[in-house]
Amino acid sequence: MEEEQQQTVYLTEEGLQELEEELHHLKHTERPRVSEEIAEARAKGDLSENAEYDAAKEEQGKLEARINKLEDTLARARVVDESEVDRSKAYILSNVRVKNLSSDTEHTYTLVSEQEADLSEGKISVNSPVGEGLLGSAEGDEVEVDVPAGTVTFKVLEITRDQAPAV
Repeated sequence: MEEEQQQTVYLTEEGLQELEEELHHLKHTERPRVSEEIAEARAKGDLSENAEYDAAKEEQGKLEARINKLEDTLARARVVDESEVDRSKAYILSNVRVKNLSSDTEHTYTLVSEQEADLSEGKISVNSPVGEGLLGSAEGDEVEVDVPAGTVTFKVLEITRDQAPAV
């Protein structure tokens, strides 16, 4: 956990905005709502046997933990400057078209931060096994990636920096 707290989090402008909006919503909408629920439950009397109070306090704890995590992430966040990224190699925000040499199938992945990863959209984290394996690779490279099912070899077919194709 300490290592995670020291690490810079690289985000797209869109990803940063989404996290800021979520934090604002949690602080200004959810936090007051939960506080109101706690006050209402407290007004009902004996707290030792009040399930509503216990549930509201538990929700408050989870909410505060999420707020703290978002604040920490945003404090460490750096927006990726596309103009400074080597376009010939796979880095964060690269679209990487690969061929799985074992299954002879092609996939296109967009390398993103852990917070923005969404496999259904083809966005994989640079911290995932495949993401880490592809980082720094160039077109034509063969990359071996250790995944839970074993080792997979990918051939990097193409690296682009524009928007990811629809998956």
